[in-house]
Amino acid sequence: MTTTNDRSASRPPAWAEDLLRLLLRPADRDSVSGDLLEEYRDAIVPARGPRAADRWYILQAGGFLWRATWTWALLFAGAFIARTAYDWFVPTHDFGARSVATTWIAVTIIVSVSFSAAWRSRSAAAGTLAALATCLVAAAFSLVSAAVLFAMWHDPDTLRAIDGSGGLDEVFVLPFMMVIPAVVIGSVGGAAGSLCRRLL
Repeated sequence: MTTTNDRSASRPPAWAEDLLRLLLRPADRDSVSGDLLEEYRDAIVPARGPRAADRWYILQAGGFLWRATWTWALLFAGAFIARTAYDWFVPTHDFGARSVATTWIAVTIIVSVSFSAAWRSRSAAAGTLAALATCLVAAAFSLVSAAVLFAMWHDPDTLRAIDGSGGLDEVFVLPFMMVIPAVVIGSVGGAAGSLCRRLL
């Protein structure tokens, strides 16, 4: 049987607590993390046990990350799938202008989410984390969307256009290859957001 002392000594994974606090506004860190810790100790651990309680806490922290990034991830994935559809349905031999446009759209989205997260939390690391999460969630959205697109349109003309634009390998691998540049760009956006918030 779990005693009061055992419950008060219970702690969720330290990395999950750090992630949660990283995402919160400085004014909310103690109250929100304290309330969540209290619920974890007083209600979740006694009812579910330590391991299930840890999973619950991780999901709560993940929920804060999701709410901070899902809209940006949807925009990022939308830009990718729009470019994919454009390449398939309006084929060309010169992808230069399209590449420049989609690159700048992607950079703008990643800088925006990282700057916003860092501004809110006053932490450059929050910006980097938000950029990483946005890119990974966008990659999942992009894969599902591209699979649906291909399932609906795979006639010979479309297949030729797909081959001419880099093939299906590029469509399904490129979203995950974007993670490294997104983290680099997100680090810059996060540093800028944190610095601007501290100076202003």
